[in-house]
Amino acid sequence: MEVGDECFPKQRQVLILFLVLGVALAGWQSRRYSVMEETESGSFVANLAKDLGLEVGELAAREARVVSEDNEDRLQLDLQTGELILNEKLDREEMCGPIDPCVMHFQVLLKKPLGIFRAELLVRDINDHSPEFPEREMTLKIAETSPPGTVFPLKKAQDLDVGNSNIQNYSISPNSHFHVSTRTLGDGRKYPELVLDKELDREKQAELSLTLTALDGGSPPRSGTAQVRILVLDVNDNAPEFVQTLYQVQVPENSPVGTLVVKVSARDLDTGTNGEISYYFYSSQEISTTFELNNLSGEVRLLKKLDFETISSYELEIDAIDGGGLSGRCSVSIEVVDVNDNFPELTISSLTSPIPENSLETEVALFRIRDRDSGDNGRMTCSIQDDLPFLLKPSEENFYTLVSNGALDRETRAQYNITITVTDLGTPRLKTKHTLTIVNKAAVYIKEYTSF
Repeated sequence: MEVGDECFPKQRQVLILFLVLGVALAGWQSRRYSVMEETESGSFVANLAKDLGLEVGELAAREARVVSEDNEDRLQLDLQTGELILNEKLDREEMCGPIDPCVMHFQVLLKKPLGIFRAELLVRDINDHSPEFPEREMTLKIAETSPPGTVFPLKKAQDLDVGNSNIQNYSISPNSHFHVSTRTLGDGRKYPELVLDKELDREKQAELSLTLTALDGGSPPRSGTAQVRILVLDVNDNAPEFVQTLYQVQVPENSPVGTLVVKVSARDLDTGTNGEISYYFYSSQEISTTFELNNLSGEVRLLKKLDFETISSYELEIDAIDGGGLSGRCSVSIEVVDVNDNFPELTISSLTSPIPENSLETEVALFRIRDRDSGDNGRMTCSIQDDLPFLLKPSEENFYTLVSNGALDRETRAQYNITITVTDLGTPRLKTKHTLTIVNKAAVYIKEYTSF
């Protein structure tokens, strides 16, 4: 069969439609269950036998099992009780990072007859992380001529929790010159800004030390602090301004280390030291180990290879600071462009052995295919050789069943080599091949290889 062909002839589509309808359980809809993160292993999640409308004994008889999207055994089905239980303690931050809600997709797989039922497990967040600032102390150089109302961006804290358990506001220790404003961006991130309430006088007080506090919304709430050291400077009356306040760029995920991602540029109307600009960015450890910023030129380059399947976008905040301590800020939005760098995957769920030679239609194998790329790079076709008495029957969630097409005669032919080919639609097209050999009525899984 040519690459890109459908997995089965058109004249078999009606038969396959009836197969798909036949494996669905009447009245079943995708269910969502929930559990708090850090819940102990062995804890009860749901009674699947009840939800499926089956007797407990039917689960064992139909060889029920739970299959997760990432092939991790985080859930276990007790065939004796019909209960779905946790197989391990779940860490929401490890599973989903900043993504909210954190949902784990899984299927309940029944054999004899085949049935596949979708479900989801919502892992709810608990407030188990405190806000942390990237540095314990930050220094601001502020000109004594700065007028009241001037805003000075501060470094934001980070909190691995999400929702209300993430950072909600900032505060500053009591003083007569400043208050802190909490700025909320469109994506929900919160930044602290120091706002000048009363003019500074370097001759009276050349330096101030304040405590900045980040507070989350958990119950009970958690907090983190950093010291803000303010150096009062003589006149520098122009702050740097970026040519663009937002830079948006796209970078292919296969770009080599050292690739120029973007070059930011700011200008300052002052002269001398007060007009000399340096660039800095403040971010998470992931960003700081992925990108490097040239403090003099404003060039941002790659420190390591990107992976679209792991992180598809980055947000950078870059400050331009002049020699007098005034600063301006711009945002850089980096979109990672997917390339076809993942081969299709094929996971065998079951093999049937032995196969009676006089059976009209026998299930040989049940398997699932997956491609970690997106778009056409992640779309797949599946096929076997045309000249064999076997059929591929697709089902839900990228599951396929390999069945014999009519009775087999061992005396006529004692062995069949069945090659399952999975090909994606990307450029270049990548394929994975798995070979099953049927010898003396038995199915044996032989090998797997991938190729362009």
